[in-house]
Amino acid sequence: MAAPVTVYGPMISPAVARVAACLLEKDVPFQVEPVDMSKGEHKSPSFLKLQPFGQVPAFKDSLTTVFESRAICRYICDQYADSGNKTLMGRKEDGVVGRAAIEKWIEAEGQSFNPPSLAMAFQLAFAPFMGRATDMAVVEQNEAKLVKVLDVYEQWLGENQYFAGDEFSLADLVHMPNTDLLVRKTNKAGLFTERKNLARWWDEVSARPSWKKVVELQNVPRPS
Repeated sequence: MAAPVTVYGPMISPAVARVAACLLEKDVPFQVEPVDMSKGEHKSPSFLKLQPFGQVPAFKDSLTTVFESRAICRYICDQYADSGNKTLMGRKEDGVVGRAAIEKWIEAEGQSFNPPSLAMAFQLAFAPFMGRATDMAVVEQNEAKLVKVLDVYEQWLGENQYFAGDEFSLADLVHMPNTDLLVRKTNKAGLFTERKNLARWWDEVSARPSWKKVVELQNVPRPS
């Protein structure tokens, strides 16, 4: 029987990987429905009903459809609150203060970390894969922006085990796809591994079974 939850998009997409990691942390069974972006399937009328902007991922369960990876992750944490990792959005006893501690770093990731890290990952990892030339000017401009963000992260993680305190949370999870791309798929791993506290953080979060499974799913050959 098919899983009641479907994630639409290629696992190689960091946004799709973000949602998959959340579902795995929550022990929610799901299936991945491939979307061949090279053939324009993300712009097809059927897909646009799920994601009106024609981007991946899209998410569907028995109750609703959701798009935007961070919104999907929040929905998963709330809708499946009693499954798997129950503290991804904080402990109940910590209330709105605990949730705010997580939310602010999710916002920091989306606003400050994601734009330069994704731009670098596209130029250094995806462009060559797609047969395009790497624009080193774009890489250099975004690396300068990313370094400033990582300097803040390095100081913060020197005082905190994880972004939101002493426990792994969605604040950490949302950072993982782009970090993984830059560490494993480009020559910019040193941005993380040569910063003591970031390196410690990455060693810990990337060793989680959920993320190891994401990497495993990414390495499954795509149907020809």
